[in-house]
Amino acid sequence: MTSEPLFPRLRAVTRPLTEIPDLLALADPVAPLAWIRGDRGCVGIGEALRLSFTGPDRFERAADAWRAVSAQASIDDPVQLPGSGLVALGTFAFADDSAAESVLIVPRVLVAQHRGTAWVTLVSEAAESERAPHVPAAIPAGSWPGVAVDPAPGSEDDFRAAVAEATERIAHGEAEKIVLSRQLLGAVAADADLRVPIRRLAERYLDCWTFAIDGLVGASPETLIRSTGGAVSARVLAGTRPRGANATSDAHSRDALLTSDKDQHEHAFAIDSVVTALTPHVRELNASEQPFALELPNVWHLATDLGARLADDATPIELAGALHPTAAIAGTPTPVAVAAIGEIESFDRGRYSGAVGWTDAAGDGEWVIALRCAQFGPAAAGERQITASAGGGIVAGSDPDRELAETVSKFRPIVEAFGGPSPAPSLF
Repeated sequence: MTSEPLFPRLRAVTRPLTEIPDLLALADPVAPLAWIRGDRGCVGIGEALRLSFTGPDRFERAADAWRAVSAQASIDDPVQLPGSGLVALGTFAFADDSAAESVLIVPRVLVAQHRGTAWVTLVSEAAESERAPHVPAAIPAGSWPGVAVDPAPGSEDDFRAAVAEATERIAHGEAEKIVLSRQLLGAVAADADLRVPIRRLAERYLDCWTFAIDGLVGASPETLIRSTGGAVSARVLAGTRPRGANATSDAHSRDALLTSDKDQHEHAFAIDSVVTALTPHVRELNASEQPFALELPNVWHLATDLGARLADDATPIELAGALHPTAAIAGTPTPVAVAAIGEIESFDRGRYSGAVGWTDAAGDGEWVIALRCAQFGPAAAGERQITASAGGGIVAGSDPDRELAETVSKFRPIVEAFGGPSPAPSLF
């Protein structure tokens, strides 16, 4: 007796395109599914499969599920590039006990590009009649009214108090670093075109991955893991300074970051956590000799790039799970810091500072830390609630006012992208 498969048998048919389309113009305005960085990226239209996970084993169960789905899938892929064939986009919650679902979504149609090459993939269940993949028509631009996201009353004082509590715990030897966050809240009409702020993020933050997956929208500068053809890479960020108002003050801000003992110390914690997590899965691990200053429109980040070769059959989802949470978004020692976050923060982070990205059936994928982002809730009473999040690492000597100011800088991408009304209808 043959048992029925746990997951549907999918068929993925990929075909090359002769022209590179405007990806965001194809996306659903109210439920966009997108992953974009410069001349690379994809958009998904519709859902062929949706898998949901919660709890401390969410990464492991997602990896197992994706292996099963991929193993039984029929894939016709003459393009043979990372992100062609069968692809899932996903986002994972930060905390093991979060109420937020972690999801993998296989789009019904995926349109993608990698530099000068573009393709379209159609995914269907194997029992469905076979159809040729094609690029859907562009969807005209809708309205974006301009949305303000603001602190809840008293939340800034709450954050200062949280920083003070974290520094006290650090002074008592409970931890060396605790990463704390805060939230901004807003609302937007249920039919607002989310592609407007997404496009702004993609155009302004070219060194970031801009994403829109299951209502989570943002532009992250921090690569959790990238695995392509056996090559593995990560970008670690820890230590931040706001951009200066002019060239002189900007150079001073950058140099202060590069010479700061506090930021260098914080950065070292983050590097160590990534190296420790990756070592069982890779060989030939190397890192940039010294941290460098990563220039973004809103801040300077202290950054280190790591590279390695995959030494086992770990999938990108498994690697992301092994790395999460890093010291950069949790603290050191990480288990102690995570517990402290749960005790000090008065809210569920949801998917903020979790993992967001994609994986394909060939074993390639990219996952970033969900930073500079906001979660859109479901439509209710004609509008959608918005929760934006940002945070920073608290170490010995951290000043509550300075840490609050750092979060203001980190909120800038979302605040600015959401803030203005739609441009002319020619956007798409």
